[in-house]
This record gives sequence, C-alpha cells and structure tokens, in this order.
Amino acid sequence: MAMRKKKKTTLIIKNIGQLVTMQGPVPRRGRDMSEIGLITDGTVAVSGEEVISIGKADDVSREIDPAENCVVLSAEGRVVTPGLIDPHTHPIFAQTREVEFEMRLAGKSYMEIAQAGGGIRSSVRDLRQSGDDDLYARAKKTIELLMSYGVTSIEAKSGYGLSTESEIKSLEIIKKLSSHEPMDLYPTFLGAHEVPDEYRDKHSDYVSLVINEMIPAVAEKKLALFCDVFCEEGVFTVDESRAILEAAKKAGMKPKLHADELKSTGGAELAVEIGALSADHLVCISDKGIDMLSASNTVAVLLPGTSFALGLEEAAPARKMIEKGAIIALSTDCNPGSSMTESLPMIISLAALKLKMTAAEALSAVTVNAACAIDQGDRLGRLDVGLPADIVIWDMNDYRELPYHYGVNLAETVIKRGKVVISG
Repeated sequence: MAMRKKKKTTLIIKNIGQLVTMQGPVPRRGRDMSEIGLITDGTVAVSGEEVISIGKADDVSREIDPAENCVVLSAEGRVVTPGLIDPHTHPIFAQTREVEFEMRLAGKSYMEIAQAGGGIRSSVRDLRQSGDDDLYARAKKTIELLMSYGVTSIEAKSGYGLSTESEIKSLEIIKKLSSHEPMDLYPTFLGAHEVPDEYRDKHSDYVSLVINEMIPAVAEKKLALFCDVFCEEGVFTVDESRAILEAAKKAGMKPKLHADELKSTGGAELAVEIGALSADHLVCISDKGIDMLSASNTVAVLLPGTSFALGLEEAAPARKMIEKGAIIALSTDCNPGSSMTESLPMIISLAALKLKMTAAEALSAVTVNAACAIDQGDRLGRLDVGLPADIVIWDMNDYRELPYHYGVNLAETVIKRGKVVISG
C-alpha cells in the first residue's frame, strides 16, 4: 500500500464498519456512479491536513507512526465517508422569505410573486439595507448548519446585491468567511441573478452594467472563481447569458449556469457550448440538452429540494441523464426563497424518492461529481493518500441508511483538513 514516508500520524479513525473512499473514476458517469470504493473493517490515518494511509485496519496499522499527541477516534462499526460537497448555494442574504412560502401555499406561483416585486428582488432590497457584520453573522450560521450535516466544502454565490457595490460586498463577505471559518467556500459572482427594481424598464442597460462594470470590478479584486447567470424566461435570455459569460471568461472567471429550471430555454445547450463547469436545475431540460451534456464535461447539478419547496410535481430527468452518461451532482440550492434548507442528506433522500437515484449514485453526486462542479475534481470528494482529510463519521451502519432515514441528522463527527470541527 502506498504511503508517504516520514510523516507522523496525528489522527487515526479506526473500527470503521463501512469506509466509503470514492476511489475510482473522476468524474463518475453511468454505471460508475454505483462504485463508491467501499472498504469494510477500515482505518484512515491522517498527518496534519492530509490522508497518509487508508485501507484495511491491519494494513494501515503496520504502516503508521503515531505522533505523541495523536488523536484516535473509534467509528464503532459505523459508516465513514469523504466530507460532502455542496456545489450550489446562496448563503449571503439578509432576511428569510417565509411569507412568500405561505403565498405559494395559497396558490401563487414563484414567477407571479417575483413579477409582483417579491422573490429575488425582495432579497436584494433587504441585503442593500444590511450591514456587513449582520450579513456575515447570518451567513456564518448558514455555513455552520451546512457543516453540521456533513458538508465540508461549498460553492457560494453572490446575487442578492445586483449593484456593483453590493455584489462586491457579498463576495468580500464570502472571502472573509472562507478565511475565518473551517468551511472552504468557492465563490461565484451572480450579478445576473435578476434585474433589480431600478432597471426594470432598462433591461439591456443592466446587462451592460454587469458586463462593463461589475465583471471588471470583481475580476480586479479577484473575488470570484466562477460566474453564473439565471438563464430563464423572464430573467436573462440565452443571448444575454452568453454575452455575460463570455465577458466573465475573458476576465478569468469560469462559467456556470442556472438552466432550464422553469421552462426549456436552451440553457443546457448554452452551458455546453460555452464550456461551463456546470448547468444547474435542469428540470425542463430538452432531449438535445441531455445528449449535449452527456457528451461533455459540464456537470449537471440537480436541485430536487427546490422543486420540493416550490411544490412542483416536475423533477429533473435524472435517470435518463445517468443512462445517457451525464455527470450528475446534487446540491441543496440553499437560499431564502426557493430552498431554505442546509441539509444535504435531506436532498439525498429527495434524490432517491423523486429522481430515483440509488444511495451509491447519490454519494457519487455529493462527493466526486460535486467536486468537479467546483473545479476541484483532482483533490476533493475522495479519501486517498495525499488528499485533504475532509471526513464524516455517520451514525449508521450501512451507507444506504443515508437516503432511507430521512429528515434527521446522522452526521456524528465532521473533520475538516484533519481537525474535528463537529463532534457528536
């Protein structure tokens, strides 16, 4: 067994009933999504921030040289997995929108609420009036909840500012959170999330603002790795989305896309055409879009919690996409308007029930494939020698309990870069 020499072991996790390593193909497609690199009676050894040995208990015990203050954890026959990755979140917001939730229960659609001044524009008004400290405190709470459910890395979007000043403010808070909190946040500029109130009658002027002012300002400060656009009927057209993402690419940001969520608009096709890291939502994706995604490296990030929270019957055609060979990831879409949840395990349950994905497929979708959606497929989402020690010990004896035992938190111990950050 390969092992890096001359490194003292600082953390050992032993007595692992099922060790889900996710070693194997990156990304996972088709039948490979069912391969989770399972080891029974396993042990993981860590030095500092990285895994230095992993495998059967007897093999690892012969290799390691524990440090004097080595921490030893017993999984007591439970399941251990890589830290989960949430590749689509909106954690920077000022207020929740439970009133709109009740409006939807009374029969109003998401788009009707948005057109009446609610929705994203409501969150924009709230954020612009909020101070940095308040926004940081709320986002910190969101991140801590995500981590408590086994998430160790997230993609974090701006998008509730919709002015140069407020978008910069949001991205700077994301940067500060990533520096001060255990969670790794991978920042996305989402200035094209909606058209703000002051530009309702000047749509094209807002697109120009995003391209000519916001993108250069974000790029100059190096605040975002990615750029996203809400490509949807009544929001941004395919042509507008293409223009924004091309400008972002030239400025050094990799493209992502909200695509085909409420209508089939050609968003998935655009994502492939432009070489996007991911196309997200895809409830209404066309057959052509599925074929194009399946032949590409663009990750299909599915968000079943959003359809669930919006009360929609429709769901992304996950089985068809998997059978065609698309790269499937899952995410909470954690946001105050359409998916107010920090529980990625609950999303795994919804993926099983609504998208007909197996437990193994869902694990692939929140580890190796989710890592690819944030351009970290070479280092996150797996447990292997030399990779970051992002690890979760679960209060279950079989990994298939994760979707089955729904609505509870089974993440007992969460380890980020070799340090215990959540302990049950």
